[in-house]
Amino acid sequence: MKIVFHGANARAFEPGFASLLDRPHEISVVSDAADNVAERDAIAAAEVLIGVKHDATVPKPERLRLYHAPAAGTDGIDRSRLPPSAPLCNAFGHEYAIAEYVMAAVLNRFIPLAAADRDLRKGEWTLWPSRPNTLRREMGDTTMGLLGFGHIGKAVAARAKAFGMRVTVANRSPVSSPLVDQSFGLDQLPAFMASADTIVASLPLLPETRGVVRKEGLAAMRSDAVIINVGRGPVIDQTALYEVLKQRRIGGAVIDTWYAYPADVNATTLPGRMPFHELDNIVMTPHMSAWTNGTVRRRQQTMAENIGRLERGEPLLNVIA
Repeated sequence: MKIVFHGANARAFEPGFASLLDRPHEISVVSDAADNVAERDAIAAAEVLIGVKHDATVPKPERLRLYHAPAAGTDGIDRSRLPPSAPLCNAFGHEYAIAEYVMAAVLNRFIPLAAADRDLRKGEWTLWPSRPNTLRREMGDTTMGLLGFGHIGKAVAARAKAFGMRVTVANRSPVSSPLVDQSFGLDQLPAFMASADTIVASLPLLPETRGVVRKEGLAAMRSDAVIINVGRGPVIDQTALYEVLKQRRIGGAVIDTWYAYPADVNATTLPGRMPFHELDNIVMTPHMSAWTNGTVRRRQQTMAENIGRLERGEPLLNVIA
């Protein structure tokens, strides 16, 4: 079969991919722009297309048998541009890396290693136990609130419990898990937001989740609470988030998923229309939380398995309904 990796993100999954397949296939890689005849012809003739963005700027793959996202999110793929008979599948395996990112963000809040190192290099013993007001709160005395309890939420909950944290969850569907101390529906969002010291948003971007965290939910947060977004940026209303941070009504934010992205890998752009970069109570990272060797390997294995299933006529994994 003709397998095409489309774009810089997909290209990262091509090295070593052929060795995971049951038999040889014709594999090619095209750029995000696909702006030359050879690349456009490759997309048009693809039987398996791997990518995270598919819109009217690229040819319709008329021979397509499978579109596979090497990611969990498929909101960048216009399904109307795919043949009706071609299933759309996604890939997970990112939850372990993202859970590590979340715990690193929380640990950084409770254990100020960088600040202590910075000061001591100047001879300043700022956090020395002999000084007043240097006692730290332990993570095990706090509550982790998980907005979403899918692959990421479950992985974060397991690690939070390992630190002795209490775990609350707000989810679209009911939650019953030994990892969860209290659960809420999305219609109870203010109560959920008030329940935790750290809120972790990992919801996918769907019509019902876009802007689900609004001014009211953010206003309900504890004054020293931190919100972390590793799901999709627009799940949290951009203006409301900026205002609550600017006015210092919450403790801060760690944001990895954004409202605006660069047009290509070499472009420079700020990640939203609000000037988050001017605030000192937010940590900004470039959608990097899942990007590890392990994530790439696990997603490669899922995609290779699905290509084998496609050839054998077996049910595919992770089909997006």
